[in-house]
Amino acid sequence: MIGWEHFPHAADIGVRGRGPSPSAAFEQAALGLTAVITPPALVRPQETVELRCEAPRLDVLFVDWLNALIFEMTTRSMLFSEFRVRIEGTELTATATGEPVDRQRHEPAVEPKGATFTELRVERDADGWLAQCVVDV
Repeated sequence: MIGWEHFPHAADIGVRGRGPSPSAAFEQAALGLTAVITPPALVRPQETVELRCEAPRLDVLFVDWLNALIFEMTTRSMLFSEFRVRIEGTELTATATGEPVDRQRHEPAVEPKGATFTELRVERDADGWLAQCVVDV
């Protein structure tokens, strides 16, 4: 099973990605992060940004990955719609492709402040891999 979804949380929003590998689940969760702001289909793949994270555990790496994306979105005033993630051991290298925010076309709903350890899960289940956490908005 591959895809992303949001799940409810009191004042914030949960982001969940699923895929056949941790990398694929992280990519799908990144799409879910974009979808918190605007429909990913509205974001044109025009500019690519490289990212790198390292953490002692896969679940912590997931939080670091989403926070790295939030940092790039904020500092570059960009949104991303395509992601390529590679995980080797405790290191993640990735590309995120998107475009500068166009407030009229994207109509951003909220601004994510950070990924949290709340409801954090990165695990294999019967459908493949699941990566999820709550994002502070």
